[in-house]
Amino acid sequence: MFSPAARHETIRLVIAVATNNVWPLYHLDVNTAFLNDTLKETVYITHPPGFIIKGKEDRVYKLNKALYGLKHAPRACNKRINKFFVEQGFKKCLAEHGVYVKGNEGTSLLIICLYVYDLMLTGSNMQDIEDFKSVMKS
Repeated sequence: MFSPAARHETIRLVIAVATNNVWPLYHLDVNTAFLNDTLKETVYITHPPGFIIKGKEDRVYKLNKALYGLKHAPRACNKRINKFFVEQGFKKCLAEHGVYVKGNEGTSLLIICLYVYDLMLTGSNMQDIEDFKSVMKS
């Protein structure tokens, strides 16, 4: 499964813009990203190693939520975080699907580079950055 992610060239460019404008730069890691994502597809797995029940070796488990390491997990995570960013007022970059921007040059500007479940965050207004980080924590 495919999950849009910011390219390394784009990440370097955003770091250069932040450095040139003396903006703070943050790395956010969404630790529980895969644990909260629901699956749209029906996915079955075999018994995990060490959890095989005698007499039921031929059974499988139907997943209701994504698991870390599941090939469907990054896509499910991306769909959910994309919806969240749009609800927060961010716009997805048309040319780089792992980049989100909120605001405009004349006022406060926030830029997010997304790589599966890692975020790089920068912007021109420290209060807007702290507000966004608080929303992410909640």
